[in-house]
Amino acid sequence: MTPFVAELLGTALLITLGCGVVANAILKGTKGEGGGWIVITTAWAFAVFVGVVVAGPYSGAHINPAVTVGLAVAGAFEWADVPSYLLAQLLGAMIGATLIWIMYKDHFDITEDKGVKLGVFSTIPAIRNYPSNIFSEVLGTFVLVFTVLFFTDASMLATEEVIGLGSLGALPVSLLVWGIGLSLGGTTGYAINPARDLGPRLIHAILPIKDKGNSDWGYSWIPVLGPILGGMIAGALYLVL
Repeated sequence: MTPFVAELLGTALLITLGCGVVANAILKGTKGEGGGWIVITTAWAFAVFVGVVVAGPYSGAHINPAVTVGLAVAGAFEWADVPSYLLAQLLGAMIGATLIWIMYKDHFDITEDKGVKLGVFSTIPAIRNYPSNIFSEVLGTFVLVFTVLFFTDASMLATEEVIGLGSLGALPVSLLVWGIGLSLGGTTGYAINPARDLGPRLIHAILPIKDKGNSDWGYSWIPVLGPILGGMIAGALYLVL
């Protein structure tokens, strides 16, 4: 298990469960059809928990290019390691999205709405307004990265000795992502992670999905640039403070 493999596996698990709940909630004929926003945001939070549990001990569990770049800007991560992390995250996201298409293929086949099919893979704005959309992604990712930078380990008060929480150490970021989804996710679907959107969007374009329509590349730069900017702003403000 290397940092590259950890980021790949962690991101793959994140997208498998994250895109999986979207498929379950919106594709035709699933057991979870019509599950709604609470179901989707909750499962995405649990998906983050799973990804962080697996990748955390080996790579720090960024599983998000915006986190990687934000930490590098803040001086908490080596810039030399950024490219390999970003590549692992993108490949992991593509793997996760592919697994969901295989699992839900029968439901993709009977779903007629092309937008619904794309929505399993990628974010789609509720109202298409690029300035507002990119602000939403910047703000959501800023909250994510800025808060992550202030996470602290539990310690014994008398000795200040740091104590590990094991897998429970992944819980704070999961709750953070849940809160972002519930509070800030209604405008764009809160990508807040370039790999989470770009990787599955590439898979949507590549796979032979029945009557899938286009992959909406005109919007695709928003969930990539917005989170990167949000992460960089968070890292820079952390340095200032």
